[in-house]
Amino acid sequence: MTGLPRFTSLLVSLTTLSAFAAGAPQTTGGVEVTTRARAYQPGELVVVTAAVPISADGLRVRALGHTVAAFKMDDHTWEALVGIDLSVAPGTYLVSVEAADGHRVGESTFTITSKAFPTRRLTVDPAFVNPPPAALERIERENNELAALWKAPAPERLWSGGFVVPVPEQATSSFGARSVFNGQARTPHSGADFPSPTGTPVHAPNGGRIVLAHELYFTGNTVIIDHGLGLFSLLAHLSSFAVHEGDQVEAGEIVGAVGATGRVTGPHLHWAVRANDARVDPLSVLALLR
Repeated sequence: MTGLPRFTSLLVSLTTLSAFAAGAPQTTGGVEVTTRARAYQPGELVVVTAAVPISADGLRVRALGHTVAAFKMDDHTWEALVGIDLSVAPGTYLVSVEAADGHRVGESTFTITSKAFPTRRLTVDPAFVNPPPAALERIERENNELAALWKAPAPERLWSGGFVVPVPEQATSSFGARSVFNGQARTPHSGADFPSPTGTPVHAPNGGRIVLAHELYFTGNTVIIDHGLGLFSLLAHLSSFAVHEGDQVEAGEIVGAVGATGRVTGPHLHWAVRANDARVDPLSVLALLR
């Protein structure tokens, strides 16, 4: 079969579900679609599952300004990950599903509701709040490096099975918290923090390729894992590295050790996740990708 032109008359209906619930299957024209999410709010991950009656060459989803590649679970089941970025405003958004050849095979909408995030007030080295002029060029260069990474993921799925917590300790710092450093408001906290002793081994949350393993101004010693299909893990403030750029890792493999490098108030692991350039809560990933 070459693409899905016969599907052009089908409507794929994506349902909005309550937190942690799997919705009742929605079947239109033979296509059964369900979604899973903790909540439809900024910072959440949405898993879309499409069961098709015939074998397909490929599917992709367009949502929230991004094109998301679907991955094959079996001959008739596909999944796609849609990240709701912290900056997305509440409202109803169009979602379209396409075949590999570009034919639209369905469209729907889903509604994102607002979420109130807490505020955290921290005292850090003033150089990490108002960097000296000499550091500004470095910061811009690093920001550009990260932006380029998010836009060039591996085109295939590199993870498998469920994601694992990188360290034994529980997360304490809320994802999405509005950050106030030394009395000055800064960007929201885009990851989950795990207070942990210096030297604690940090494990890869899942399989992938190491695309960055060096020191950055704000996040200190940092490892970024490309899990493929737009999904990335960033592990920050490390005291040391156990991997190099270009290495392939598996879930649970040690990639470094907990530290207190960069903009920190003490030793801890900062784990951030990007899903098709959307900042999503790593705890959402742990809950949904099992």
